Amino acid sequence: MAEQSTQSKPNLCHILHPVNIKELVRSWLKEDTPSFDYGGFVVGEQQETAVLLCKSEGVLAGAPFFSAVFQELDCDVHWLREDGDELKPVCNVATVSGKVCNLLLGERVALNVITRTSGVATYARRLKTLAKQANWHGEVAGTRKTTPGFRLPEKYSLMVGGISTHRFDLSSMIMLKDNHIWSAGNVSQAVKDARRVGGFSIKIEVECRTLEEATEAGEAGADIIMLDNFEPQALHRAAQQLKAAYPHIIIESSGGVTESNIIQYMGPNVDVISLSHTTQGYDVVDFSLKILKEGHNPENPLVKDLQ
Repeated sequence: MAEQSTQSKPNLCHILHPVNIKELVRSWLKEDTPSFDYGGFVVGEQQETAVLLCKSEGVLAGAPFFSAVFQELDCDVHWLREDGDELKPVCNVATVSGKVCNLLLGERVALNVITRTSGVATYARRLKTLAKQANWHGEVAGTRKTTPGFRLPEKYSLMVGGISTHRFDLSSMIMLKDNHIWSAGNVSQAVKDARRVGGFSIKIEVECRTLEEATEAGEAGADIIMLDNFEPQALHRAAQQLKAAYPHIIIESSGGVTESNIIQYMGPNVDVISLSHTTQGYDVVDFSLKILKEGHNPENPLVKDLQ
């Protein structure tokens, strides 16, 4: 049986705009079946029920997207687990009912989504656990290195796993990276120009490769300083100096951080640690969708493998 997390879980699905989900799902379904559904013709329209099975350990995430795939195809989804639950194999996660042609039409699309979203959440949960075990005050965050067309599910899954999404897109926060600074001329000019268009309501973050650049960013009025590709020892020295000079500024560490070394980057003067492995280096969680044979209980199904 699946094990649920002992902590209370907020219902994060309400943060998702239903129109955005619908548009994503329609694009996925159209990509997977751009013309004729030949297999659907073979199986027909009789009503069937399929069970979603989790076959590897992980954190469930992506239920709103999985449901939306089948809702678009006039199928009903009943969840036995919730996003954020920790799953142990083999367990039943949901049932899906509808015309068999539609079950098969949505099957691979829905599985492609939930295996990946659950993989992101599982990796995020491990990072959150490491931060908690280290008694670190800060936030672990993803980055904008997301999969094109899959940003919304990946960012949502980071939240399900318990870590920060960082900025969602280019419009969410102004991040001045090396190319911005080189093009603008210097850190101070880049921050000044960014403040003119961002105003008081948008934070400005500056990616800094040296303590000198970070100090210039602090003097220029940056809200967040990212110390990029600093070794842990140098990171903590620089963070301490910056916090002493600019106590209101958020200090972020990024570059070279992995699950195996992230604890080395946690310190009293580091507020955020971001890493791209959250959306680029995760393992998927193994799910399958299987049609139930008549007369068998969904809790102990004898089913046909549809993969």
